[in-house]
Amino acid sequence: QLVESGGGLVQAGGSLRLSCAASGRTFSSYSLGWFRQAPGKERNFVAAISAFTGNPNYADSVEGRFTISRDDAKNTVYLQMNSLKPEDTAVYYCAAVRNIALMHTTGGYDYWGQGTQVTVSS
Repeated sequence: QLVESGGGLVQAGGSLRLSCAASGRTFSSYSLGWFRQAPGKERNFVAAISAFTGNPNYADSVEGRFTISRDDAKNTVYLQMNSLKPEDTAVYYCAAVRNIALMHTTGGYDYWGQGTQVTVSS
């Protein structure tokens, strides 16, 4: 089970830190990702961090503003979001995937959280 937290309402230019805590199993061997879905749009890749090496990957739209990290001792993945823009408004989901080759693919993930709302006002 994956449970996100940390969402909320923030003004443009502000920051939020999302957390995703895993329970029921250890996810240290899984790559972990964040996706987002705005109303009426498809769910899109935001960032992912690989298992073992911890290499991060970002969507172009968040590169330089968002930072993904993981703490395997706490079974938790984080998404630090800075310089937020109104277009970042969406429900943010964390997910876990065993096959690292599918890390950027929405359909490839094995486990998903329920999502947390992030709203950025202009």
